[in-house]
Amino acid sequence: MALFNPSRDEVRQFFFDAWSKFKQQQTLTDLEKMAVGIMHMHTEYHTILDQPEHYLQQAYYPEMGETNPFLHMSLHLSIQEQISINQPIGITQAYGKLCAQFQEEHAAQHVLLECLAETIWLAQRNQTGLDASHYLNLIEQRAGIAPAP
Repeated sequence: MALFNPSRDEVRQFFFDAWSKFKQQQTLTDLEKMAVGIMHMHTEYHTILDQPEHYLQQAYYPEMGETNPFLHMSLHLSIQEQISINQPIGITQAYGKLCAQFQEEHAAQHVLLECLAETIWLAQRNQTGLDASHYLNLIEQRAGIAPAP
């Protein structure tokens, strides 16, 4: 089975194109609609999205305190997809609990995003696949859900 594995530039172009289509009131795919919803949660990225010629090749350095907006929005997309299909099993319940705690979806998604980023970082550091059980345990801890016996 082949997995969709876009390049950095393809991911960035997807966000630029979705934003442009939205602004021109063109028909959006379901994935583009999700992306535009995320872009609306992050108004601080609108200037970047309006200037693809400047930001397509932009480097971001976390060690300098910089957030990569394209990585951030991509993680949001991943989280939303996981919630929609409840994978890993239990994420939808935990997300619901986090939404109730924070009284808003964006903050709840950021908790999941932090757990996903940590899980990805561990997989890269250990040169392993993503550990879904570790990921779900992190989420459930943050949501205050007791681990299964």
